[in-house]
Amino acid sequence: MSIHIVALGSECPGGVGPGEEIMGQGQLQGGLLWSYLGHGALVGPCDLESSLHNPAFMEYTSRVFGDVTVVVRDCPSWDLLDSDWASVRKVLEQADILVIKYSVTDKLAFQQVRNSYAPRLRPLLRHWGVPVILVAVGARLNDEGPPCTCPLCASDWSSCVPHGEGLQLSRDLGATYLELPSLNHVFVGRYFGSVLEYFMIQCLKHKAKERPEKRRGNKVNELRPPHLEQPARLPPIRVEESSFSQDMQWLLERGVQFADVAFYAGDSGKELGWAHAAVLCAVSPYFRQLLLGPKSRERPQSRCACRERDGGPHSLLSTWDGGIIDDMPRSEGHLTGRLSRLVVKDPLLCMCLWETLMFIYRGAWEWEHLQEALEEKLKNSLAVAQLMDRVRSLIGRDRGLRDTPSARAAQLGPQTLVNLFNSPLYSDVIFMVQGSVLPAHRAVLVARCDVMAAMFSGKYAEARSRVVPIHGVSSDTFLSFLEYLYTDSCCPASVLQAMAVLVCAEMYQVKRLQHLCEVCVCAYLQSMPSRELASTGISVVRLLRRAKCHNAEQLYIWLLHFIANNYLIFSHKPDFLELSDEEREQVERLRWPSRGYLQELSEYQQRRRKLRKSRCVVM
Repeated sequence: MSIHIVALGSECPGGVGPGEEIMGQGQLQGGLLWSYLGHGALVGPCDLESSLHNPAFMEYTSRVFGDVTVVVRDCPSWDLLDSDWASVRKVLEQADILVIKYSVTDKLAFQQVRNSYAPRLRPLLRHWGVPVILVAVGARLNDEGPPCTCPLCASDWSSCVPHGEGLQLSRDLGATYLELPSLNHVFVGRYFGSVLEYFMIQCLKHKAKERPEKRRGNKVNELRPPHLEQPARLPPIRVEESSFSQDMQWLLERGVQFADVAFYAGDSGKELGWAHAAVLCAVSPYFRQLLLGPKSRERPQSRCACRERDGGPHSLLSTWDGGIIDDMPRSEGHLTGRLSRLVVKDPLLCMCLWETLMFIYRGAWEWEHLQEALEEKLKNSLAVAQLMDRVRSLIGRDRGLRDTPSARAAQLGPQTLVNLFNSPLYSDVIFMVQGSVLPAHRAVLVARCDVMAAMFSGKYAEARSRVVPIHGVSSDTFLSFLEYLYTDSCCPASVLQAMAVLVCAEMYQVKRLQHLCEVCVCAYLQSMPSRELASTGISVVRLLRRAKCHNAEQLYIWLLHFIANNYLIFSHKPDFLELSDEEREQVERLRWPSRGYLQELSEYQQRRRKLRKSRCVVM
């Protein structure tokens, strides 16, 4: 018996190690397999000629277990897969064991193998069932024992291949993963040799049980099944970038009609600007205590280090005449109703109120942009530092936490309004949906949705009414829609819920939410196994119809490809006949498996039946 071992890749950085003898232009003596086979490895004359004819391969033989011949075909250069893929495939077809090698200090070569060559080998290896051994050779810079995956001590990750990446590649290929710090007899003999001998023994047992006529490559005219190509990739769903910060900035700049907080200078009484109490209270605990304190006399105190001349605490803001004024006359363009007047007592905050409000509205996390804006306006580093401390006191943030990742994550933009979602705090509109009462805030709705902006800003009944009925949408769907407007995220619980939110998003012209729902639908369908797709009550064809009806073009194209990739499942369902002629033609063109493959498979099965009938059966 004989065992064919095919080795790909080089265990040396760059392919050639110092002081190693090169056979022609092929593999190096002193390598992994050569070290395991020992002095019994020989290169025959015919093999040498073939290696000279094709310098990328080197073939040598040896004997193991006494009388078993081992034929090794070693190819250290991966470029052969690009230049002569047909010859490599023929060699791999004859392989009983495949060994893939790489050097842990040659990260560029490893990335090329992982990204370019491993995806081409994966389907062949799964089809043939050849055992694979993935060997990482060499010591990393920081290795003083077992491989460490801690990111804090991986100082050589930029130049060396981490243990986790090699392990992940072995999982993708279905291979056995080994790490050899060096090619001495201990690591090669005990670790690599033990694994290789195990697979050689299993291969010999398999060949002993197998009849000669069924061995791979034993007959030249042996019938082979047709090759099944992989299904085409599904088209990606593209989602626009979030515009939450820009929407809130627009609200501050142009949403004066819905403002209910006015700021005045403490020394001159001049009006400085307008804001929205809901946004201020959602972001800042200081404003929440100031505007919503249990007693009108209670006022928050600044945590700044500034002191007045008399030594008393310095208050940044205070209410006008100690309270909130209702139905105050406003300038043109403002709605009448509840109005809060705040006096800015701090001169620095009075000068840079607009920059501070812009920082709060955009999510209270762009500290670098705030500091640049203050430096450009104040031209004084000490004043900028003092004002930055006062802004931290406004949003309830300690100075010592300003550079930590947890502090940054705590103030990310879309999460600033999460406390306002479905909350009666400063709510000025109530949606009635299927008997459910859903409070909301006009300012947020106008900033986040153009249809809502037209509805509440124009001469419609909703602009003057506090209670707004919503028809044609379920309460859960509309609540998910409002959740996106407040948090900039959406996570439907099912495919049907995602489609319902998609229809609502199309109704209110929120394109990004529509694309997020498209991604959810695709993710749910892709996660279903074939059996669940065949038995599910969800009609993919009707989802296709709804996607086309509600202008979900990306989802429509994706579902056509999804039906084509699962043609054998969906073609037997009754709703498959609901496809239009154009859609069916496109599905037939993209179908997997193709008609040509099924025809070749049928012919192959017929030839096998004829071959079986023609054989002589000994009774």
